Amino acid sequence: MPAKRIVVLISGSGSNLQAIMDAIDANRINGNIVRVISNKADAYGLTRASNANIPTSFIDHREFDSREAFDGEVQKVIDAEQPDLIVLAGFMRILSAGFVSHFAGRMLNIHPSLLPKYKGLHTHQRALENGDSVHGCTVHVVTEELDGGPLLIQAQVPILADDTPDTLQARVHTREHVAYPLAVEWLCNGRLEVTDSAILLDGEPLPANGFTVPYED
Repeated sequence: MPAKRIVVLISGSGSNLQAIMDAIDANRINGNIVRVISNKADAYGLTRASNANIPTSFIDHREFDSREAFDGEVQKVIDAEQPDLIVLAGFMRILSAGFVSHFAGRMLNIHPSLLPKYKGLHTHQRALENGDSVHGCTVHVVTEELDGGPLLIQAQVPILADDTPDTLQARVHTREHVAYPLAVEWLCNGRLEVTDSAILLDGEPLPANGFTVPYED
């Protein structure tokens, strides 16, 4: 099977990008990152990519008159790479409907909650305020509904009595670095299939909340 072509979009440090790069280097993922794109010039993820000889692009959203105009430029750069998969790894932009539609079925995001709980921002604070005992992250297919696409993988962490939003966020981050490379691995290795009616893993439908990665202390 030919290696899949992956484009990654970032806005920050790129720790999930690094986790995926490490999984590729370990021959777990049958794919190559062909470009990393950021809307922030100082995003450390660009440095991570450059250090690995991965081509990068900085596209400043502030230079465009509309969300659609910015997305159109990003789309052109992505399309030039002819990717099989687009990975949003801390890309802090709400995407326009046309952009999402153009890449339908081949764009992933990771969200720091156990969706459908806590769509949007401040997920760790909201989990604590609601007295939850379990929190985590979710890899999902991107659709026009914010944080509302089909769920692929969830990874959980217990919420401890002395947790703060910062400590909880740190533990969830470690689970993101497990769940996201696994989702990319399954897609690139042909195990995961996204259809209009279901998400199939090895030909069998996943439950509505996706595959749950067992927690390891």
